[in-house]
Amino acid sequence: MIEIIPAILPKNYEDLKNKIALVRFVTPLVQVDICDGIFVSSKTWPFESTLDEHFNKILAEQEGMPFWEDIDFELDLLVSDAVENFDIYTKLGAKRIIFHIEAICMSAQAGDLKEFENFLEGIDMYVREAMEIGVAINPSTPIEQVFPLVSSIDFVQFMGNDKIGYQGISLDEKVYKNIKILREKYSDLPIAVDIGVNKETAPLLIKAGATKLVIGSAVFNSEDIIETIEDFKNLE
Repeated sequence: MIEIIPAILPKNYEDLKNKIALVRFVTPLVQVDICDGIFVSSKTWPFESTLDEHFNKILAEQEGMPFWEDIDFELDLLVSDAVENFDIYTKLGAKRIIFHIEAICMSAQAGDLKEFENFLEGIDMYVREAMEIGVAINPSTPIEQVFPLVSSIDFVQFMGNDKIGYQGISLDEKVYKNIKILREKYSDLPIAVDIGVNKETAPLLIKAGATKLVIGSAVFNSEDIIETIEDFKNLE
């Protein structure tokens, strides 16, 4: 069965909490998009203004993410400092963390992808045992950039459009071809797709080789969230 991951682009802490509440007993895991306004133009919690007080309390281990007892988190780091501040982001208690290749390439501190590969290989073994690491890639970025990283990651996330950091964006059809290329080369690699996933595109993405569908507006704008998630799960 395909894995369905509701995606939240949180305007603020209350928005994050309210959306998680809608799916906390429906799905085991939710993706939280963290946008810093630098790598992408949009800003989300905790960067929407000054750093949120809840964010600071989570880092200080004074509280946890909303409903952390009931649901796991996947952090999609649409930020310019994912590598430099990896230790900070891990304190949010995520089960999975996703890095964006384009953010790595634009960061002077992170350097080139070889340095990023070295970073991945150097992550503490106890952290790696507790957390899955994924790499996201835009449709216009050469898929070959992922190949050297596959041995150091747990999954790849294809972004459905180059316009990332927003929901309700249409799927770029280049994604289908990119998924097929990666699936043919790495038959067992989990492949996720984020952006542009709906009832029309989902079956085509699954046919191309996707195993995880990250869905934002098609879930949270639906009249029946539970039924919508079940419908996506049953697609073939």
